[in-house]
Amino acid sequence: MSQPTPLPNAVILVSHDVDARVARITVNRPDKLNALNAEVLEQLERAVVALERDTPQVIRVTGAGDKAFVAGADIRAMQGMSVESARAFASYGAHVFERLSGLGAIVVAEVHGFALGGGFELALACDIIVASTQAKFGLPEVGLGLIPGFGGTQRLTRRIGYGRAVELVTTGRTIAAAEAQTLGIINDLTEPGALTLRVDGLTQEILSRGAHATATAKRALRASYDLPLTSGLGLEATLFSQCFAHPESAEGIAAFVERRAPKFY
Repeated sequence: MSQPTPLPNAVILVSHDVDARVARITVNRPDKLNALNAEVLEQLERAVVALERDTPQVIRVTGAGDKAFVAGADIRAMQGMSVESARAFASYGAHVFERLSGLGAIVVAEVHGFALGGGFELALACDIIVASTQAKFGLPEVGLGLIPGFGGTQRLTRRIGYGRAVELVTTGRTIAAAEAQTLGIINDLTEPGALTLRVDGLTQEILSRGAHATATAKRALRASYDLPLTSGLGLEATLFSQCFAHPESAEGIAAFVERRAPKFY
């Protein structure tokens, strides 16, 4: 695969909101509907590496401009790929998205406009999806003689079940945000002008809880994908007990007993 042309600030990272507990990642190619290529993925991974060090409690992910969250992979950049280079591209994209998904922070996708192909897969790699009523979702790869390559077949199935996922993937159908909410793809739907405010409110709800507790809860929830029930219950009990070694639990329990708001920060 040829080296990508450098794209200055293709991914913008801001990680100093609310005493550094909120980070924002913006895919910044509005003239290309924020399409993903190797350079964008490299910049996204660098942003994730920075967040592994900064350990925010919430990460908000969005796309620049008003037309798209991320409209997909950059198809022109894919033209002429060999089997080997295509595998490297798909593996790298899946790696970056899983690295984002695996952060202890709660990752919220703030979706407006098109979230297609790799853009939909990026949203699926987030923990929570909040969308504008004007958002559109789809995995149209079969129309190109391809399949999703950044985790779409795996994450969509886990989110909405096999039957619904196989229909969306094999038809390549684009769906409106209202249908996406009905299917369980998105968590919340709001009018376009209220999208940022809705995510602001959700962010504040999460920030009002202990950062250690929310990260630990996410760890237990992610394990449910892979572990048998008995193993998952064992992990949950272990993580629950370990919370008592963290000062958050003492403060949270004391605040409840004393009928006051907890002071986690």
